[in-house]
Amino acid sequence: MNAIPCQRDRFAIPPDVHYLNCAYMAPLSHEVADAMERGARRKQAPWNFQPADFFRLCENFRSKAARLAAVEADRIAITPSVSYAMAIAARNLPLAKGQSVVTLADQFPSNIYAWRERAATVGAEMVTLQRDAHSCWTGAVLSAIGEDTGIVAVPQCHWADGRIVDLVAVGHKCREHGAALVLDLTQSLGAMPIDFAAVQPDFAVAACYKWLMGPYGLAMLYVDPRHHGGEPIEYNWINRAGSEDFTRLVDYRDDYQPGARRFDMGEKSNPALLEGAGAALDYLLEFGVEAISASLAGQTGRIEREAASIGLGIPAQGTRAPHFLSLGFPDGVPDGLTERLAQRHVHVSLRGTSLRVTPHLYNTDADLKALLATL
Repeated sequence: MNAIPCQRDRFAIPPDVHYLNCAYMAPLSHEVADAMERGARRKQAPWNFQPADFFRLCENFRSKAARLAAVEADRIAITPSVSYAMAIAARNLPLAKGQSVVTLADQFPSNIYAWRERAATVGAEMVTLQRDAHSCWTGAVLSAIGEDTGIVAVPQCHWADGRIVDLVAVGHKCREHGAALVLDLTQSLGAMPIDFAAVQPDFAVAACYKWLMGPYGLAMLYVDPRHHGGEPIEYNWINRAGSEDFTRLVDYRDDYQPGARRFDMGEKSNPALLEGAGAALDYLLEFGVEAISASLAGQTGRIEREAASIGLGIPAQGTRAPHFLSLGFPDGVPDGLTERLAQRHVHVSLRGTSLRVTPHLYNTDADLKALLATL
């Protein structure tokens, strides 16, 4: 597969800024920023914002999110964050005393706190998995799933170092033992393929502001159809059946909009967020996730080879996500490393004892050279 040409001209990144930190926050493209501005300006003339627009905006975003995930639009709910989505999952999945919730060590807290609270409430156990520095997480997760496992709550790749979890294998073992599977895909969806039909998660969420290249404050939640009759965590009017007819909103109803829409957040019809996120999804759909993943793998692979040649530690072969690179320092992280990198306008993240390098299609050869020269 041919590499996607550099897309730097679609972003407001100065030539001397070397931003290799998409796992922290993606920069907005010109198209996304323009779409957000157009959306915000809709409220300058509310007389032109019709009742149908509340629904049209949401369904436009929902359909694009579904296309990216290769699932039906009815399976996508609109939420403001991962933590909101995890609260929905925690409310709707069974968990009993004596069962366990399986998570990874140092997992991002948005996929921890809801499960800690739920486990404490029912008397379940939190099982936090460890793994050695040279392996992926899959073996540890598979070994932990048994007859007493109630919920497995994991990412596709770890947010700190990018080490992967084989979700197809994990999903299969969850089904064997009747355990639910909940995924935080914030650090992978849009940059790494996932086959929802093969994995079969109960719930899966991704915040839009990282690898989905969109604005902060919006997330897409996948809900398996077996949970479409579940209980939302808020009771807003727009998710009820018949809410398109504003003249009958006080004819209160107990039924909901179809599919996962019952889990949508209140005031979801935010034009600035939805139109911006929609433009970001257009950008990803223009190339396709597989092509994006292959191009990013080319960039991280080049950095990995150069880093190894100057003595930096690199992940074991086949353990990391294609868009994620974690570099280690044999003698420990040098004092002031990220500050010195920033002085040269090289922007990456330090997570634990490793340097997290996460490029995207806007990065140039000059960005990669600046990073390696500084290191």
